[in-house]
Amino acid sequence: MVEDSQIPPTTATKAIAASTRQPPPESRESIRVRQLVILSFWAIVVFLGLPIWFWTTSIRRARLPLQEMMGWAEGRLCKPSFPLQIVVEAPLLQENDVIRVIRATQHALDDQNDFPLHHLRLRIGSNHIPSNSSHHTRLPQKSSEIDKSSDHITQLQEEALIITLVPQSGLTAARAELQTQSASLEILYPPHLVSPASSTSFPLATFIAAQLQDLFAEERALISRTLRANPASISGQSVVGPGQTSVISTNSAAGTKDQWLGNIQAPSPELAARLASRTTRTPRYAPTYHITISLFSPSGWPSSWDIESAISEYLAPLLRSASVISRFTVDTQTQLYASFSPSVREPEYDASRGVWTLREGDLSGFINAAEWPLSPSIGTGPTLNFIIYVPDPSTSPLVIRESQANSWLIPQWGGVVILNPSVSALPNETQATGLSKENLRPALLVFSHQLLSFLGAPQSSSSIPLQLQTLTRVRAASLLLSASATMGSLARLTVALPSIAIPETVSRAVDVTLEHLEKTCNTLKDGRFAAALENAKIAETAAERGFFEKSMVGQVYFPDEHKVAVYLPLLGPVGVPLIMSALKEIKRIWTAYRSKNQVS
Repeated sequence: MVEDSQIPPTTATKAIAASTRQPPPESRESIRVRQLVILSFWAIVVFLGLPIWFWTTSIRRARLPLQEMMGWAEGRLCKPSFPLQIVVEAPLLQENDVIRVIRATQHALDDQNDFPLHHLRLRIGSNHIPSNSSHHTRLPQKSSEIDKSSDHITQLQEEALIITLVPQSGLTAARAELQTQSASLEILYPPHLVSPASSTSFPLATFIAAQLQDLFAEERALISRTLRANPASISGQSVVGPGQTSVISTNSAAGTKDQWLGNIQAPSPELAARLASRTTRTPRYAPTYHITISLFSPSGWPSSWDIESAISEYLAPLLRSASVISRFTVDTQTQLYASFSPSVREPEYDASRGVWTLREGDLSGFINAAEWPLSPSIGTGPTLNFIIYVPDPSTSPLVIRESQANSWLIPQWGGVVILNPSVSALPNETQATGLSKENLRPALLVFSHQLLSFLGAPQSSSSIPLQLQTLTRVRAASLLLSASATMGSLARLTVALPSIAIPETVSRAVDVTLEHLEKTCNTLKDGRFAAALENAKIAETAAERGFFEKSMVGQVYFPDEHKVAVYLPLLGPVGVPLIMSALKEIKRIWTAYRSKNQVS
């Protein structure tokens, strides 16, 4: 007997089974609906999704004038010059004698000048005895000798120095006296030095030229040092933008700098030492400095101090004069029962001099940072701390043993003055006075000198106006070069990182920088150094703002690998069904097309 499972299926049975496994054929309407659904999804992706994605993720790069930016960084668009106008007044000389002295002095200056960017130009002032036209023929004046011939330049330029020629009988040789509170130099000379007999050789002109060279020697060294240390002078680099040729050629910046410096001689060892100490002593330039004047005393005296009046009389005039360079804010504080650092050895009494002394090696630990409320910084600008320490009456007067001085300077931080009041100001049994304005005068005068040192003023000149003028020119040059270097760095960054965003704020900052760089260069050439410094400040601020734009810097840390890691988890689940459905529909259409061709 044969089992039912072993009976082979017939042909009819196979047909019935196959018909039950196959789905019913799709109608034309269902195929059309499916195609429209797939097409609508792809239409949304292509015509809506992709544009939105491209618009929201595209990197907007404002156009920057790369060639002009690199031109400033390379030094091709501006050759800074510093024409100093010096006015010669001679109230007791005839005009023709004054012109002869000026002409001979100018020739001597031109022969000695080894720095073409810094040149002194003499012109005659209005204070002299007019020449008698019937007895005198006016000497011709060349523009290279006397700047009086150009009224336009004379009106534009600032007077760097006024020289007053004063004949004085009884002198055997000329001598110079520089005024400390004005930009004025008095030349006292024997009358015979400008007599007709000395027309062939002018010892007075040689003396004046030597005095001017010595007076401005440190300024020339500072400016040449600033140009030599120019960060924009980067050789061997090239910047090529899309569709642009090379913007900077190899060693061209270094060659431009060498042309600027000319054949300037190296400074003397003494001057080189002063320049080196200036570099370590001076903090980085800032538009605003905060000054904190602190009074510390290990005892309960003084209970008061007339600091406001003292600042108004002894410090405020200097701050007003220096406001062209930077702004200053001043605040004060006092703390009694504040001794110096415990690491400092106790003062020792010097019986031979009758004073108490501190060792110079202990000065580095004098500041008691743990107990003295000294803020390192207030606001955006750096803080300069000036400390007045009033020792206990039992250890007064207190001085430094090695130098017998009572003040010292802490580089890039501030200064300290040990104030030893007079006997009348010290407390006694019947009165307990504070510190008056006169008691504070020595300390504030020391602070004024220290402030000029922190600002970088030259120490070779005793005239405060001349120091501030020199500082104005040096700061204008350094800010001009710094802003130019920032423009070059921004141009190189723009080309080196094509994926970085360049917002419109950066473009506007670059435009402001370039505009004020040009104004700075022009005002320097015109001799208007205060205006040049103001324009240089604006250019430096705009350049820093454009280079450190936060929305631009953030793109540097978002490379393409991060984009792939973000997009794949999001687009994978959406893209795979769309792609597979489209491929299946294309395969179905291709299969139907081939079947139709075979049937026909």
